[in-house]
Amino acid sequence: MRTPLRSLTLALLVASPLAAQTPAQRPLRPNDLYRLRSVRDPQLSPDGQWVAYTVSALDSAKDRGGSDLWMASWDGAHNIQLTTDAEGESTPRWSPDGKYLAFLSSRRDAHHRTQLWLLDRRGGEAERVTDVKGGLEDYAWSPDGTRLVLAIGDPDPSEGAASDSAKVSPQPIVIDRYHFKSDADGYLEHQRTHLYLFDLATKRLDTLTMGDFDDEDPAWSPDGKSIAFASKREGTDPDRTDNSDIYVVEAHPGAVAHRLTAWSGPDAGPLSWSPDGKWIAYLQGSETRFSAYNQDVLALVPAAGGTPRILTKALDRDVSTPRFSSDGQWVYVLVTDDRARYPARVHVSDLHIEKLAQGKHIVRSVTMAPDGRVAMTMTTPSSPEEVYALDGDSVRRLSHQNDSLFAELTLGAVEGIAYTTKNGNEVHGVVYRPVGYQPGHRYPTLLRIHGGPNGQDGYQFDFERQLFAGAGYAVISVNYRGSAGRGRAWKESIYADWGDKEVVDLLAAADYAVRSGIADPNRLGIGGWSYGCILTDYTIATDRRFKAATCGAGSALQLAMYGVDQYIAQYDQELGPPWKSQTLWIKLSYPFFHADRITTPTLFLGGTKDFNVPLIGGEQMYQALRSLGVPTQLIIYPDQHHGISRPSFQRDRFERYLAWYAKYLKAAPQPVTVGGGKRE
Repeated sequence: MRTPLRSLTLALLVASPLAAQTPAQRPLRPNDLYRLRSVRDPQLSPDGQWVAYTVSALDSAKDRGGSDLWMASWDGAHNIQLTTDAEGESTPRWSPDGKYLAFLSSRRDAHHRTQLWLLDRRGGEAERVTDVKGGLEDYAWSPDGTRLVLAIGDPDPSEGAASDSAKVSPQPIVIDRYHFKSDADGYLEHQRTHLYLFDLATKRLDTLTMGDFDDEDPAWSPDGKSIAFASKREGTDPDRTDNSDIYVVEAHPGAVAHRLTAWSGPDAGPLSWSPDGKWIAYLQGSETRFSAYNQDVLALVPAAGGTPRILTKALDRDVSTPRFSSDGQWVYVLVTDDRARYPARVHVSDLHIEKLAQGKHIVRSVTMAPDGRVAMTMTTPSSPEEVYALDGDSVRRLSHQNDSLFAELTLGAVEGIAYTTKNGNEVHGVVYRPVGYQPGHRYPTLLRIHGGPNGQDGYQFDFERQLFAGAGYAVISVNYRGSAGRGRAWKESIYADWGDKEVVDLLAAADYAVRSGIADPNRLGIGGWSYGCILTDYTIATDRRFKAATCGAGSALQLAMYGVDQYIAQYDQELGPPWKSQTLWIKLSYPFFHADRITTPTLFLGGTKDFNVPLIGGEQMYQALRSLGVPTQLIIYPDQHHGISRPSFQRDRFERYLAWYAKYLKAAPQPVTVGGGKRE
């Protein structure tokens, strides 16, 4: 099950450079999903010598996913697998003295509840240290390593009534909340997440917070006397807003939490205390009405109470994961900026922003050691996420989880693009050229649309896009108005005006692909998931140039989503309730009310348990096109939420995409004279 750490030399996996392996030979295939490794959650040990991280993979035989713990040495010479349990492990965190690596796992729990485990660096099996009845969601070590703060969800009342051998009849679900459903969580009653203090020596668990609200992102003060956290507690009904605040509570049972922030939008974590304990770094979001287009700024609030300071207001870019430097002079953040994401540090006194390791890549997460060493996970267009060390302004790779797979592959070349729409807006995106691309030939081209809308396509490895490139398609991915990475005004420009400016930007991308000589204008496809599907519906109801579409987990009759999905607060704040804003709701539902304008053969897909964008959205459009005689098909994935998690279904989805596009778009490439366009 586990290799003792005192015998690690027997299990060292020495990484070899990708360049030294067999040259790439073939394009990506759907079955490569099972060989792809997802690297996440890097954690530097206190001595800075090791980076613990998780590696997730899909198991084709068991048709499920799982994750294990690994560590990489700081010099990059060694990568060591620490766990192999079938239940998987997550959330590794080093003890302050570096003697233990804690993690979360549901292994050996009769009800598959997540518990806290400790792995002794000196060797031996991991030890389970908690036996909580609810769901253990997060935790943090106290500075002296004797206690932990645990974020635990209230137990399901029906679970306590069941024995291991008896089946309990289902009970009615009693709903009395304004926000009453959420994807993956299902129908929401009043099970909440609260904070608890756990003593390692005595195994005593004490309640720290309680009430009909959720508490999250706990962080200990440097002296171990207090804990800061984020919570939605204000107002008569916190469900009606995304207004959360930062609180601080003394670390003992019965202590009263004190609110530190009063911004009307979200004040959220992760939280970081300054080394002297005087300040708490956090993220301040946009005002509540712009919840769907939120852009966080870095803020500091005095731990004793007082006026917050905003450190990155002038940056006009999303920032995340604040972390104080060991000297307290800087706060490290990640910055999302125009197809890229890079680490930066902000000087606390003069607000100077020092951008680190900029380039055509996406940095997902960052970890720091007390001596100032920084490690991170990063992805590039040609490489999935791996662990890197940050040396000054350069990066050095530490993990090589995907080298063996990528040594066999040839990928489509990825380039940044920029073009101007008919109304003068410059839009940015990326193009994936088909594997074997030859200048002077036009190719079937897919416009693949990201979800959100508050997300972005960028300089990262994307399995789906590379799968299409391997099948001979050019792929255009566009950061339409509403996307992240271009500032608040770019995001908020589509407020209460969905499917308008985005469609202008998407159609201009198709024009660009044809004008630049990449796309065959007679073989254009389109598609996306979630908001990408919603925009697919808007676009094919606006323009008939697309010969095939795939549309997953989307909706077109927006009026029918009210009270059905999880976005009730956004609807009431951004659009107004339908009985007050009927005209607007009908306007935003134009793909359904103008379904008779659609001629594009469209494949709809969705999961039966999706509470984010419920299956009804796809069912309605499928029925409309079927009634109109437009070629269509509906694929339903049983017991799946918004994100399809069953590996066989993930593969099935890719295979159906390929088959649908091949049916309507495949033909020999045509010669073309190349001209126009701006590439980056």
